[in-house]
Amino acid sequence: MNISILGCGWLGFPLAERLLEAGHLVKGSTTSRDKIQSLHLRGIIPFHIKILEEGVQGDLSSFLSDADLLIINIPPGLRGDPEANFIGKMGRLMDHLGNSPVKNLLFVSATSVYEDKDNFPVYTEDDPANGTAVNSSQLISAENLFRSSESFTTTIIRFGGLFGPGRHPVQYLAGKKDISNPKAPVNLIHLEDCIGIISSIISKEAWGEINNAVYPEHPSREIYYSKIAEERNLAKPGFAENQISKGKIIESVNVGEKLDYTFAESIWEQ
Repeated sequence: MNISILGCGWLGFPLAERLLEAGHLVKGSTTSRDKIQSLHLRGIIPFHIKILEEGVQGDLSSFLSDADLLIINIPPGLRGDPEANFIGKMGRLMDHLGNSPVKNLLFVSATSVYEDKDNFPVYTEDDPANGTAVNSSQLISAENLFRSSESFTTTIIRFGGLFGPGRHPVQYLAGKKDISNPKAPVNLIHLEDCIGIISSIISKEAWGEINNAVYPEHPSREIYYSKIAEERNLAKPGFAENQISKGKIIESVNVGEKLDYTFAESIWEQ
């Protein structure tokens, strides 16, 4: 299969490598010219592409040519800039997709599309996305934009908090005080399972589905991050004990029932 990955960063780069090992031809994009050579050396056909509100920079036509599958793995950047117009960028991309050969699109979304509440609701793929925060609304709009197309079939994968080599949320929480939502359940997933689930979708041709992707264990933020900090010899995080916690539990029903996928990496393994 010819696969184009828009966004070869922390997740997209090792995903591209895994898909190459499986025998696929892979094109990968980056916004950094410095990474072009790294992609090329790994056998990934590199493209320098930027998706902006004003339009697209780079040879998007060649990037999409002959693509059986497009994987969109662009971090919205909404945490650092909540007012960024992510849906506007996706609209510019959508303008180009109608004239492309792409028949299947996989959009990497996030579980933030579901609302946090003080009763910790359990969400499955059957529950509608109901997030009202700006970042949630933009992700939901992007999902709906791609799903509305009649030119290709869209598959959505909603990842929980990502962790893996060189990356773990505890690194940002260690030593901090008055951290919010201490009783809220964690919803995390290891890089290896992100790649494994996407690979399963491709191998099983499980197109057109919405997939939640979160490890099926949900200790509280306070219990989990305190233990992980201790194991890593990091300063213990301090939580706002008197604050009402809001959160949710994400269940990955389709991952088990439709993909027959078994999670490989526990949230406790370091």
